[in-house]
Amino acid sequence: MSAMKPGERIEYSAITERPKLELPGGGRMIFWPILALEVWDIERAMPRIVLTPPQGQPLTPDIPNWSWHEYGMRVGVWRLMKIFDDLGIRPCVTLNARVCEDYPVVAEGCLERGWELNAHSYDQVAMHKLDDQSATIEKTMDIIEKFAGKRPRGWFGPGLTQTFETLDLLAGAGVEYIGDMVLDDQPVSVKTDHGPIVALPYNYEIHDIAQQMIQYHESEIYFKRACDYFDCIYAECEDNVRVMSLVVHPYISGSPHRAKYVRQTLDYILSKPGVIAWDGEQILDWFLAAQT
Repeated sequence: MSAMKPGERIEYSAITERPKLELPGGGRMIFWPILALEVWDIERAMPRIVLTPPQGQPLTPDIPNWSWHEYGMRVGVWRLMKIFDDLGIRPCVTLNARVCEDYPVVAEGCLERGWELNAHSYDQVAMHKLDDQSATIEKTMDIIEKFAGKRPRGWFGPGLTQTFETLDLLAGAGVEYIGDMVLDDQPVSVKTDHGPIVALPYNYEIHDIAQQMIQYHESEIYFKRACDYFDCIYAECEDNVRVMSLVVHPYISGSPHRAKYVRQTLDYILSKPGVIAWDGEQILDWFLAAQT
């Protein structure tokens, strides 16, 4: 295995020098809504915390922070689903395969709505921490395929993690696109040992984890920052099509004091002429067709 570094996999390209991309029906820009579903194993340290333990020392089991995430799967996800339903949006659902085992009602709710299931490893453990990345990737793909009747075409790493070998293993398992990179506003072709895969545009700037749980902004900042971000991308689409992604996690964005700002943000974005809301598969197929 070659274990190429990112700079060896991706050719540099200035967005101002690329051929103009076209969207059907007079579309101007692509909006990529994403719903992230995770499983936090109570036997391990929690992937992140909202309540600092006494004396700042991590404890296992960490029931307070486990229950914070559990609220998202019991309540928050249904609140977000209603918002998506009300606005007629079909998000890309990136889920730990273990969601199909531990929260099958949630996963089934996504399937019933016709939402794309994107693989997010087996459960929420960084790729660097796995004893066998290849086995975990295959297990993830197989579980989701068995549950959904369709093999996932896309992948997000837990915590967006990769080692230098991960992309080759993903491509070897049939993954066609990833969402882990924030290096562009258009899809990017990435070299692997098994042929190219596509990196779809993602971002951390309006990511609910980064903004609400790391930077500790007030809830209403979500709407302001997302709209400012959108306004810039939307204006630049006059020159060439761009993609804006927006991810929500049920235990964060599904909380009662944040959900209304998610709704306001989505409503604002969708109110603008020429905005096309697509899932990952639709963006991938459009981009690949444009390359031929």
